[in-house]
Amino acid sequence: MDDDVRKAIRGIALLNASEHDGKTRNDSVISKVLGSRPELKQRIKEIIPLISEVVSEVNSIPHATQKAELESSFPELLAAKPKQERTGLPPLEGAEQGSVVTRFPPEPNGYPHIGHAKAAIIDEEYARMYGGKLIFRFDDTNPENERLEYYAAIKVGLDWLGVRYDRVKNTSDDMEVIYKKAEEFINAGHAYVCTCNKEAISKNRREMKACKCRAGDLSQNLKRWSDMFSKYKQGEAIVRFRGSMESENTVMRDPTLLRIIDEPHPLHKSKYRVWPNYDFAVAIEDSMDGVTHAFRTKEYELRNELYYEILERLGMRKPRVLEFARLEFDGMPVSKRILKPLVQDGKVSGYDDPRLPTLEAMRRRGIVPEAIRKFVLSLSFTKSDTLAPFDTLESFNRKIIDATSIRLFLATNPARLTVTNNALREVEIPNHPQKDMGKRKVEVDGTFFIPGDDARQLKAGDELRLLELYNIRITKAGPQLEAEMTGTDFRSEIPKVQWVPAQGAVKIEVLVPKVLFVNDEFNEDSLETQQAVTEPYYLGLNVGTEIQFVRYGYCRKDSANQVIYTHK
Repeated sequence: MDDDVRKAIRGIALLNASEHDGKTRNDSVISKVLGSRPELKQRIKEIIPLISEVVSEVNSIPHATQKAELESSFPELLAAKPKQERTGLPPLEGAEQGSVVTRFPPEPNGYPHIGHAKAAIIDEEYARMYGGKLIFRFDDTNPENERLEYYAAIKVGLDWLGVRYDRVKNTSDDMEVIYKKAEEFINAGHAYVCTCNKEAISKNRREMKACKCRAGDLSQNLKRWSDMFSKYKQGEAIVRFRGSMESENTVMRDPTLLRIIDEPHPLHKSKYRVWPNYDFAVAIEDSMDGVTHAFRTKEYELRNELYYEILERLGMRKPRVLEFARLEFDGMPVSKRILKPLVQDGKVSGYDDPRLPTLEAMRRRGIVPEAIRKFVLSLSFTKSDTLAPFDTLESFNRKIIDATSIRLFLATNPARLTVTNNALREVEIPNHPQKDMGKRKVEVDGTFFIPGDDARQLKAGDELRLLELYNIRITKAGPQLEAEMTGTDFRSEIPKVQWVPAQGAVKIEVLVPKVLFVNDEFNEDSLETQQAVTEPYYLGLNVGTEIQFVRYGYCRKDSANQVIYTHK
């Protein structure tokens, strides 16, 4: 191994150790090494043992010594990098104009979320950037977790995002081809059929020991392969890759390639019972589909060695695999392992509950597709962990919806106010302060509702302005406020309060989503319901209309008597 490669690894290991109290880990260093030196991906077999060796060396020296060596031998790693404004995605390595083919391969085992949005948008943006094509492929080879509902939900989500794809297909439609490739593997000695139980397999992999099945001859493996389709029960036999049980990369210790699943498939019912796992299927599909650049999140990085090795042994074309960081919001996890129980246990109302990171929930909350796209592209293509605060997405959304959001008045926890000398019967109010969105006529009779929080702070003698109406002085404080009109001239020094005419006031609920998880615990108070009244004009608005309630925030009309708070 080249001295400069070892030196680069040591520098990264020292930097990582200095940031984590003197201890670094193989996986952290592997990720950073391959990120900074992508050409080393083709030498992954050599790189992993060397990284393990260097990490062990670095962890054995005191923290102070680590820092001293880092400062003296690798000062460039400590130099502050100038911040650059991100504009779109960086150039794609090895890309040729007109020849790039990307793919978005979700498994139909749940509703699409913000992480899917990031992957799909990156796949599409690169395909369009280079005049190429995007394949939308369902990775549907695990019937136990897949449902027709999820196929539909993912497609609906992609269409809502505005992602344009050139072809739609299902991995499950290529099962006969995948079987032929599996037989090639077995005939060439690259795979074997193992009948050990799950516990023994796990133990052997941990202890780097081969099981007796690995020593079976070709006739035994072909017989067992045939029996997987009829005789063996689920869990009694699997096809395993013949890798290296001594590999530092645990992925390569004879992983599973195909297994028996007796659950009916959503599309193919009981036609197949032997199904490939992700590693085997995705490599074959990417190669056959002509994919040039395969993007996936960085937790799959150690699986790249297996991906390339499968294609090498099958003599198939190899796409470039590139990794990016998974995206989720702080306090809003995207893991199906967490989301499904929330729905099943009734802790949230469904996959469109506005507290969730699903695309259905985003849409219902009032987040628009253009904001999600701008947000994803602002993150650019990076392998740095992305745990973004939700208000970053909100800021993009606010800039987009502000120009088209009608302005209305809303009073939460309303208090009644009577203006004893009201002289008006009607007022005309613009629906937007800058845009020409028309005007609405509001009837007034001197009796109003104002927000309870504002009402509680008022005392006799206080002056304030009822927005778009007139100025008043409070003559009687308490739960039933009274006031007198003092003029119509706008006065900047007095407080401004929104109001709703009591006559015709529309009672609604405002659902206010809050942080779903706090310190990894479900927040039982993550959805607040506020009682409110709004103007009669609200009833004529379509469900889905985005409204900016003055002095309150943006909300999306969810029904005749409910709105969902979008953001400030």
